[in-house]
Amino acid sequence: MNVHSPNSHGSIDPITFEVIRHKIEAITEEQAITLKNVSGSPVVTEATDFNVGIYLADGAIVNMGPQVIFHAGTMSTVIYSIIEHFSENPGINEGDMFILNDPYRGAIHQPDVSIVMPIFHHGRRIAWTGSCAHQLDTGGMTFGSWAFAATDVQQEAMLLPGVKIVEHGVLREDIWQMIMGMTRLPHVVGLDFKAMIAANNVAERRFQELMQRYGADTVDQVMHIEIATSERRLRERLARIPDGTYRARDFLDHDGHANRLYQIQVAAIKRGDELVLDMAGSSPQAPGFINCTRSGLRGALFTGLLPILAPDIRWNEGVLKPVTIKVPEANICNASWPAPVSGATVSTAWVAQNVAVAALSRMVACVPDMVREGQAVTKGQFSVLTMAGRDRDGGPFGMLLMDAMAGGGGAYVDHDGLDGSGDHSIPRPRIGNVEANEASGPFLYLFRSFMADTAGAGTMRGGVTVGLAITPHDTDELHTMVAGHGVQVPNSVGQFGGMPGACAYHLLRKSNGAIGDLIEANTHMHDLLQAGGVQWLDSKPGHFPLHRGSVFAYSFQGGGGFGDPLLRDPALVARDVANGLVTPRWASELYGVVLREEAVDAEATSARRRQIRTERLSRAPRLEPPEGAGQAAICPSIGTGNRFQCVCGADLGPATEDWKPRAHRRVVPAHTCGPHLTLHAELELREFACTECGTLLEIEVARCNQESLATIVLDG
Repeated sequence: MNVHSPNSHGSIDPITFEVIRHKIEAITEEQAITLKNVSGSPVVTEATDFNVGIYLADGAIVNMGPQVIFHAGTMSTVIYSIIEHFSENPGINEGDMFILNDPYRGAIHQPDVSIVMPIFHHGRRIAWTGSCAHQLDTGGMTFGSWAFAATDVQQEAMLLPGVKIVEHGVLREDIWQMIMGMTRLPHVVGLDFKAMIAANNVAERRFQELMQRYGADTVDQVMHIEIATSERRLRERLARIPDGTYRARDFLDHDGHANRLYQIQVAAIKRGDELVLDMAGSSPQAPGFINCTRSGLRGALFTGLLPILAPDIRWNEGVLKPVTIKVPEANICNASWPAPVSGATVSTAWVAQNVAVAALSRMVACVPDMVREGQAVTKGQFSVLTMAGRDRDGGPFGMLLMDAMAGGGGAYVDHDGLDGSGDHSIPRPRIGNVEANEASGPFLYLFRSFMADTAGAGTMRGGVTVGLAITPHDTDELHTMVAGHGVQVPNSVGQFGGMPGACAYHLLRKSNGAIGDLIEANTHMHDLLQAGGVQWLDSKPGHFPLHRGSVFAYSFQGGGGFGDPLLRDPALVARDVANGLVTPRWASELYGVVLREEAVDAEATSARRRQIRTERLSRAPRLEPPEGAGQAAICPSIGTGNRFQCVCGADLGPATEDWKPRAHRRVVPAHTCGPHLTLHAELELREFACTECGTLLEIEVARCNQESLATIVLDG
């Protein structure tokens, strides 16, 4: 059987098609290897904060690397912008490369720099290739270009709109020197740029070899078929999901100027084989650097969608074709010029990814053979830590520590989230080992370890997170900058009664102690949490000096849980206690599991669980839920007659209406979900439980007195 192209009457035999398809994948893999081998930045070499890809002549995604999905989703918008603005002047020619980091023209934020290259064959543009990598400094008002104090985009960093940095295969020295003059680390950034240029050259050379062997038209045909196939498969999948609206909401604490609270909300509206992601419920744009542009939003929603709706579909432009993004102008998710956006990736874009994951996971839960792809939110925040100063030899030092990727993974219906999982946006996550990071600059780790009681409790628990502490070494002072979110917002929300994971910590302990004393006094995050003289910093403390002998410690959010914690197998809770991931106290508080000398006391556990259900309802439950067995219950589920029902069989109303008014609601303190949850003054935590059996149906984070969100409403 031949494979037919949607754009041609020709056909390709299946073997040739598969060879070309896999060769294109191999090209992006070699491109990534080249970038890592040439780069000297630990952000690239250790944390893999980059991506590469192949694109059609018009910029549509053909194949992307499995590194940071954010970048792959936005590099196509970079190419669209270059085609729109520079096709005539200065022109797009063979051997050219363009450099762009302007978020209003396709980037997510300014430190994510893309270098893209057109690929020609006999004078005709056939494709593009490109590389994008986070840079340690792209100029502006602060080192690292995280301009938390900025009031407009022009204060934040250099803005490269798509400048031709390579012309006819020759590096433009005037452009090169201009850019290097705007970064504080030209020796690092320059090597990264040359690594991206080398990676593009490798991809272009391999692509030329492919066209020479099989013909440009055949290769072009394969790329179009790939996109069309992914589109068809996603449309088929969407058609099987009940039509309706699936919602999720999340919040950002602190905009860089003040600890104001911002809302990011999505309504995933599914009709037939099409999906609309509507962000209309999100806040207007902020005065600080947390905004993202439409290109950043596209990358964030793409990142949330791919692993859930397209886990076995090849990731390219075809997956986006059935999806429409709606967002108001001058919105925090679609900022209008000149709003500052340098914190977009770790702020609004990150939270937009969270709400996409939550809403789409609710969507696939309505189809029995898709439910395993849904999940609770993985580590719903990121904390940026940059350090700058002089290295041990007196030269300039600058570093973005990427250990903040080591949070907890979201739980699934049939298994726990991964401990220290990495980020949802990075399919192949990794962080540098301690020794490699210490070798790169004048600082030492005092500890880096898992933290107990940080996983979101559930029938399937989330992953526990990591905490770490650093101190200057062989230098008197490091200029430190910290910017993040999620210190006062539990962003790692659970699913179907699963609890949110722990919030993040930013801690500063000033001291003049020697290294040996510091290590003795700071061996674990709990030492700092319980110690005196520790400053508890907010989400965005900004710049501060870290002097010799002082300690900065931070931790990241745990993963959200899936299903009511009281349905978790007590033996699994006992195992987590034995492994140091849950303490005995919180095994009882969150899971209702009572241990006697590390063994489960079955009778006491049964009584404790009934006590917790009674507390939830303020009365004894009339029914008993089934014990958890193997996986979490989708509860409320859609049962007979298209009605919501609890796991105990209690009716929660028609699926065409919000089920929450038929559940028992109570506002609970943050510690109801664990010892490491903190709530912003404007937020509250709501518990929705079945009125008959007390099973937990949802934990909702909302503004105080805000109307509850109708998370699943099917069409009639």
